[in-house]
Amino acid sequence: MNLEQLRSFVEVARFGNFTRAAEELYLSQPSLSRQIAALEQSLGAELFHRARGGSTLTAAGESLLPLARRMLADAESVRRELAELAGLERGRVRLGATPTLCISLVAEVLSAFHAEHPGIELHLSEQGSRGLLDELGSGELDLALIVTSDATTAERFTVTPLLVEELVVVSSAAAAPVTDGPSISLAQVARLPQIVFSSTYDLRSTTDAAFRAAGLTPEVVLEGAEMDAVLRFAERGLGVAIVPAMVLIDRPGLRAVRLEAPTLERTISLARPADVAPTAAVDVMQRTIAETATAFAGRAGETMRVAGG
Repeated sequence: MNLEQLRSFVEVARFGNFTRAAEELYLSQPSLSRQIAALEQSLGAELFHRARGGSTLTAAGESLLPLARRMLADAESVRRELAELAGLERGRVRLGATPTLCISLVAEVLSAFHAEHPGIELHLSEQGSRGLLDELGSGELDLALIVTSDATTAERFTVTPLLVEELVVVSSAAAAPVTDGPSISLAQVARLPQIVFSSTYDLRSTTDAAFRAAGLTPEVVLEGAEMDAVLRFAERGLGVAIVPAMVLIDRPGLRAVRLEAPTLERTISLARPADVAPTAAVDVMQRTIAETATAFAGRAGETMRVAGG
């Protein structure tokens, strides 16, 4: 068994098709088939059910897949670590983040990191926290900026809280304020036309739970939007939205107001695999994220003060 065979196995599992996997690996299909056959022979088990319509994993293949991904990720970590130890100014950091953070904190992090380390290759995965943890666990990511939940307490992850962020109600700065006071109750928000996120957003789960707990049903005018669209619709007066205060930075078209107690908050955390030592580049990225998050929280607080004024 070797890494080339494992890589071939993972790609066939990903595509469910030998031809597409061979194209991805720049191999001929007979060469790929020989690699898989050799792997099956060395393991003493068939890994795929082969059919005209495609190939699916056997029980043995299902068991091998997470192990193969982990072995390939570990091999890549070793390669990158040795390159860095040899004094090469290169490497790679694979960072994941939720959509909200990608349009706010992550842009600042990547800008600061790239300015100091231009030779490091950066890869970004943008999706919800649960999907990011899946990618982290399978070795596809080095780090993930997530919204902390019970799912992140698994032993296979090291999770470091970075900041606690307030959720606020935003509306168009060109329209009349939604309240005369410095804050607004959740019951008042429920009576306003509201723009809500896609069900894949952690924010959607948080706000839905808050309304249910208060026995409220919000008046929804638009459902299923992504973060940037929600902010643009709110700017144009389509409705209000409950968003993290952080996204107000550089959004002069929005007015914000705090929620009355009990306020809504979320914790932004940095997760990494507990059983994989970070490379030098990943370690520097962790420090950059922590420093940028602290500075960004201060900017978000000031922006909130101006937006609410």
